[in-house]
Amino acid sequence: MRRPIRTAGVLTGLVLTLGGIVAAAPTAPADIPACTQMAAQSGTETTDAVTAACRRGVVGDLQGCVIGLTEAGVPGGAASGACRLAAHEPR
Repeated sequence: MRRPIRTAGVLTGLVLTLGGIVAAAPTAPADIPACTQMAAQSGTETTDAVTAACRRGVVGDLQGCVIGLTEAGVPGGAASGACRLAAHEPR
């Protein structure tokens, strides 16, 4: 077999194998409970608005999350921290 054809075959196999590994990897679950808990620790009741804001943090909309938590009564620093927690895998 000629070298360029063999190299192309090996590279194709490698790409397909790595693609299968990435596709089979589990997605990291978001940490909505940690977000809502931090909001509650700041003295805010855990309402539907707080949970909805934490969901925005899960999808990476940190600004929308902070705005939603602030509107729900969570102080700015706690809102920012809670939204960062929402985007991370639970521990």
